Amino acid sequence: MNPLAIVILRDVMRTIHVLAGGVWIGGSVVYLLAIAPAFSLAARRARLRQARQVAAATENQGETTEQAATPIAPELREASATIAALFRRLVNICMGALLISGVYLIFDRLTTTTVGVAYIVTLVAKVALALVMFGLAIFQAQEARRPAQKRSRLWSLAPRLILWLGIAVFLLGAVLTSLFESALVGIR
Repeated sequence: MNPLAIVILRDVMRTIHVLAGGVWIGGSVVYLLAIAPAFSLAARRARLRQARQVAAATENQGETTEQAATPIAPELREASATIAALFRRLVNICMGALLISGVYLIFDRLTTTTVGVAYIVTLVAKVALALVMFGLAIFQAQEARRPAQKRSRLWSLAPRLILWLGIAVFLLGAVLTSLFESALVGIR
């Protein structure tokens, strides 16, 4: 293969890898710190509004309680479910991109230069944490299909665990880059 083509392929794979990881983990930050709290707050407000309507209907003899009590914002639940499904699909795409680019980068880095024991240990730790993240994401997608009352406690913890593991994987990726660059220039 042409040396320029190899350099371009390597750069494209690195870009795909970092972008897919950034989208997944960055999306998790936005989902956990902005979207989920916004939906939770909107649901609380809808319940409060509904309680006020029921109280007003009880005072007003012209309306029955059933007329005043409307379901708590079904549009809100539908929007939340749609966002969750779209994010799950995006995570699946990111996982595929990470697997393909990650396998390529492992073979590329291990065949480019002698990297040393520290690099191998860090790489194994990064891959192990990434596989745990993948497992949690798959578990969470499967649990999401079950009725809410039958989901395990891990289902609600998984997003935060994935986020923290993702941050650790990014940190290990930075360490790997430093170790690889050191090996290339002969600094140990």
